[in-house]
Order: sequence, then structure tokens, then C-alpha cells
Amino acid sequence: MDRDRAHWFPTIRPDLNPSDPSAALPSGPLRQRLLRVWPYFRDAKTGIVFAALATVIGALTEPLIPALLKTLLDEGFNDGRIPLWMVPLAFMGLFGVRGIASFVAQYALSYTANVGMLNLRRAMFAKLNAAQLALFSRQSASKLSNTLVYEVQTGSQMLVSSLLTLARDSLTLLALMGYLLYLNWKLTLIVIAVFPGLAWIMRVLSKRLYRLTRASQQATDELAYVVEENALAHRVVRLHGAQRRQAERFDQLSVALRRLALKSTIAMAAMTPFTQLLASAALSAVIAVALWQSSTTGVTVGNFVAFVTAMLMLIAPIRHLAEIASPITRGLAALERGIELIEHTPEQTGGSHVAERVQGAIALRGVWVRYPPKADGADAAEAGLALRGIELDIRPGEVVAFVGPSGSGKTTLINLLPRFVEVERGVVTLDGVPLPDWDLASLRRQFALVSQDVVMLNDSLAANVALGATDDELDEARVHAALLSANLGELLERLPQGMHTNVGHNATELSGGQRQRLAIARAIYKDSPVLILDEATSALDNESERLVQDALSRLMKGRTTLVIAHRLSTIEHADRVIVLAEGRIVEQGRHADLLAADGVYARLHAQGLGTAGADAQASPPQVTPD
Repeated sequence: MDRDRAHWFPTIRPDLNPSDPSAALPSGPLRQRLLRVWPYFRDAKTGIVFAALATVIGALTEPLIPALLKTLLDEGFNDGRIPLWMVPLAFMGLFGVRGIASFVAQYALSYTANVGMLNLRRAMFAKLNAAQLALFSRQSASKLSNTLVYEVQTGSQMLVSSLLTLARDSLTLLALMGYLLYLNWKLTLIVIAVFPGLAWIMRVLSKRLYRLTRASQQATDELAYVVEENALAHRVVRLHGAQRRQAERFDQLSVALRRLALKSTIAMAAMTPFTQLLASAALSAVIAVALWQSSTTGVTVGNFVAFVTAMLMLIAPIRHLAEIASPITRGLAALERGIELIEHTPEQTGGSHVAERVQGAIALRGVWVRYPPKADGADAAEAGLALRGIELDIRPGEVVAFVGPSGSGKTTLINLLPRFVEVERGVVTLDGVPLPDWDLASLRRQFALVSQDVVMLNDSLAANVALGATDDELDEARVHAALLSANLGELLERLPQGMHTNVGHNATELSGGQRQRLAIARAIYKDSPVLILDEATSALDNESERLVQDALSRLMKGRTTLVIAHRLSTIEHADRVIVLAEGRIVEQGRHADLLAADGVYARLHAQGLGTAGADAQASPPQVTPD
């Protein structure tokens, strides 16, 4: 397998390690962590204001319930001092206000959560599209999609809901405590004595919950990656009978995730009995002292019932506040993962040079490329080198074929041009301008790529051909001409909605040859001055290849064309053949001259270019008849 193709093949990822729950734990108090999240929710200030007002109103109505009971017991049963019609009116009015406040708070909560979720998702998706390509080697697609789609949604809803609960129950607690102080300050001191114990329990268990939450996130990522890996490699797994081994991997990770979930449940569930135990101790003490006071100071029944009712009403907000650490912790952990992606993922930057259309002159001066970018230790000086001191000039309009054994650096050299790979040393220029000085968008407009690894989006045929064009910019006439040039006229006629037919997931319903020709049609539509062809006809039958070669021949006129070649027919028509071995240019010249030289190229030719052709096996075509 070519080293410069190795990143397309799935491997077990070292960054997914559930055994390290402390990894990437952000430091700082809760306030700092909330301030880190705040910029994504600031657009929802209106929702926050309405939620806050509704929460305050709802909290202030809590003490009115025991107050009404006190008045009813002390006055209502004493010679009918309270008219009967006022009792249902008072209670219905009170609970009506509470219901309206609850509805407004819930709607405002949903609005706030969705605004924050949308902003964070936009920022993350923009970062993905601008990030250095090394990000996609470090993190799996399943981890990125899980973070962007599920973690952000769960985190925003859980965090906003929890903060609303925190505010509502805190205000409720303060309102009820104020009413208790008003009724009997001595008894209230007993209730206040419980709070330090509650705070300690919440602090200890919330720290453990945060560690378990991060560990669960990592374990979930690794489990999702195993599923993704088996979905991508389903043919190889079945061909080699590896289902049992994969089932064992899946089971091991599932069991680890289950254990973490149970540990989290234990930490969450432990809060309730501890808080209820403290609350019951305080309640017992209050009732005992209240009974003693009633026998010595003549406390009224209404006063006693109101105090006990208000105190019992404290249990719910206290329990909620004790349990609030878990959802706040989980919500923050989920959102912080997305924010870390935004803040710590470097973007690929470019310069300011812009050109509408280049001539196509390419030069490489002393270019070295290493995989990975850095190697440690003197013994690793040669480790990972893909290109070694490449010196090459390509003239505008020249057709250059690159050949060489597997791992010789052909694909790496080609990927330097649109800056999919960065040089370690040396410089690459396009029309005399170093690639880092180019504006990235302008640079990549100069190249059209047809690779063996055909990728189609789940969109219409036309949108895939005119990739990058909006609906308003899409030129249907150009799309139609490109499809015909790529020998897809018959397919176009068979499709139920023509070029507007959706091709589905990576166009898997089409044959390998049809998908290859769609990629060629995309390059034809783009009409860039530099063409990069990674054996663009490798999946075609003889008749289709002849027709497409004719179209490509017309398209290549006046354009610089770089071909990673595995077929003799491609090489024979090239203006120049570059032979690579171990990251160096070992030969270059015309096909006939290189054969006469009886060197590396001649040996490859005698083998039918078989070693070079090994690259072509990395992505086998579909078996559907073309």
C-alpha cells in the first residue's frame, strides 16, 4: 500500500481512550466555564430575559401557598370571616399565574437552547471546513459527527434547562426561606444548618460526575468508531470471517461503557438519599421544636401548618439543587468538547495572491515531505520521508505522467499542489508564486481532480457535477455537456428525473465505471487550467475508456495535466514521464527514451507496470454491471 494513501484506511485511534477519564479536563471554576460558553448563547438574550422573568414570578408564588393555608386555617374556620367564593378564586388564580409563568419559561428555554445550539454548530462546521487536514487524521468521522450533531444538541438543551432549574429553585428556596424567617426565625436556623452539608455533598459528587462524563464521552466515541470501521470495511470483514473478532471488540467497549454508565448512575443516585436524610433530620428537629413552642408560647394552628408546609416545600428545590450538578456537568462537558474543537483546531491559512486563471507553470525546488510531520530522535531522521529533495519544472500545457513502485511518493507530490499536503522543506510555486502566498480558494480553483477514490454527495446528479455552485449559479447546459463528454448520455436518459435525480449515498447504486465518469464530468465542468488525473479511466470498460479518453484529450489541450499513471496507454501519450522511487526522481523523459535507457522505468514496463498498478487496488470498483 502506498504510504501517501495510508490515511484513507481505518486504524484503531490512540486518541480514543476511555481508560483516561482525566484527559482534556478544562480547569477553572464554574463561572469561567459558563463564560466560555456564553458567546454562543448571547443572541438569545430575549429568551433569557423572558425565562428569567417567568422564573422569578413562578418562584415568588411559592410562599403564597402556605400563606393561603395559614389564612384559611386561622380565619376561614373562625366564624366564616373569609367568604367561601374567595377560596377557589385565590387558589385558581395562584396556580393560573404559576402555569403561565411555567409555560413562558419553558418556551424561552427552548428558544435559548436552540439559538445556542445553532450558533455552536455553525462555528464547528465552519472550523471543519477551514481546519488543517491533519484534523481528519487525528479524529474519526464518527467522533466529529457525534460531537457536532449529538453532543451539541444534548449539551445545549441540558445546560440551559439545568441553569433554568438552578435559577428557579434557588429563587424558590430564597422566597420560602424568607417566609420561614418571617414566621419563626428560630426554627429557620435549624433549616439553615443543613445547607453546608448539602453544599459539600454536591461539590464532591459533581467532581466525580464530571470525570465520569468525560470518560463516557471518550468510550462512546471509540464504540462509534468500531461501528463506523465495520460499516466501511464490511466486505473485508465478511471475506475473512472476522465477525467474531469484531463482535468481541464491540462487546468489550460496550461493557466498558456500561460500567461507566453505572458508575455515573451511582454518583447521581447517591445525591438524593444523602439530601433527603439531611432534610428529614432538619424536618424532625423543626417539628419537635415547633410542638414544644406551641405548648409554651401558644403558636396558632395556621402558623404551625404554614411553617411545616413551607418547610416541606423546601425539600423539592433542595433535592433539585442537589441533583443539578449532574446535568450541568454533562451539559458543560458536551459543549466544551465542541468549543475545544473550535478553539484548539488550527486553520489552514493562505496568502493574498489571487488569479482568475493561471498559465499552469509548476516548479518544485528542494521539496521534502515527511509523514508524520515530525519525528523524534536521531534514529528517526529518515522515518516517514515521502519526498526527498524533489527538483522539478512543469511547463504550461505539458502532460506529465508520474510512475513508480507503490510508496514512491506519487500521490504525495500531486497533493502538494492544492495544499492537501504541506512541505517540510523547500518551495512549490504556481506561475512563479509560492503556494503559501496564494489565497486558498483562488489556488484550488486552478485545479480539477479526478481520483480513483470517487466521492459523491447525497445530492442530485447536477449538483455533484457542478460541485461548489449554488442553485442560482448552476449552469444546466454546461452540466449536460459535461455528462455527454464523460459518456453518460445513456445514463442521463434512463434516470427518472434526468440530471436532477438524487444519486444517494456516494452514488452506490451506480456502477464503478459510472461513478468514475461522474468524477470526470465534474472535472470537465470545473474547466480548471490544471488537471490532476489519478488514472481517471481505471474503472471503465474498453468502449467507455475510448470515448472518455477522446473527451479528456480534447479537455487537456492547452492545460497542464498531471497524471498518476498505471496504464501503458496513458504513459505513451504523455509529453514526459517522471519516475519516482523512495521519494526521489530517479528518471524522467519520454516513454521511448526511458525504455531505451533500460533503467527503473524499463523494469516497471517489463512487469506490465504491475507494482505501480498496486495503487489502483486501494479502492475496488462496484460489481454492478456497467
